[in-house]
Amino acid sequence: MAIFRRQKLIIISLLFYWPTLFVLAHIPIPSVVRKAGVSDKCLHFIAYLVLVFLLWSAISPDRKVNWRKAAAWWVLLVTVCYGVIDELLQSVVVGRSCDAMDFLADLAGVLTGLILLTFFAFWPAFLVVTGITIFALTNLTRVNLADLLPVTYTAFLLFSHGFLAILWIQNMHLFLPFKAPKLKWLIVASALPLGFLVAVTLFSIFSGRDFRQRDVIIATVGIAAVVITIYLIGLFRCRRNQASADT
Repeated sequence: MAIFRRQKLIIISLLFYWPTLFVLAHIPIPSVVRKAGVSDKCLHFIAYLVLVFLLWSAISPDRKVNWRKAAAWWVLLVTVCYGVIDELLQSVVVGRSCDAMDFLADLAGVLTGLILLTFFAFWPAFLVVTGITIFALTNLTRVNLADLLPVTYTAFLLFSHGFLAILWIQNMHLFLPFKAPKLKWLIVASALPLGFLVAVTLFSIFSGRDFRQRDVIIATVGIAAVVITIYLIGLFRCRRNQASADT
């Protein structure tokens, strides 16, 4: 039942994401994207990585990619054909062109997604795809997005890192035997999201970008809000179950 409900949500997400991706790829490049100086190859890679993840998860939400079966090759064929058509259609859009390197970036995103789904089931793959997306959008622009889109970037840091924490906790529950929320749970639940934030920040510093303590604080607040909220909910449920057992 849970898998069926998840599949419906994924299909809805795919039905929203794919048309949105098509529209954004066939309008003149927004000025904010030009000002940000983000690599269009990076955007193509991320766009198709997310697309193939959603497409495969909509078809097989509880299975890894099996290259011995036709489903994997059909997904590869559909996304590659769409990539070709997408590039050909862009040649008629003002300010865009048909670029073989863009198609190779699309293909790289598709293959990366399928390879991830070959080794990881849905939840671990979702965590990795989200991490790659956050890392790319945070660090692969020439201009700091906090200067260009201060409110939007603040919301992005807050919610993206919080969402990463949610996915990590979901993976924890699948693979680690925590029966009740304790101090150890808080440490483990915080470790990966905070470690990821440190890695992203260090990369930003070493790549010569401006270090902004405010950005780190906002992302940390997003992580802490999720971890503490889930901890308190788990603690409340644990005590309620214990009270019911005593009565």
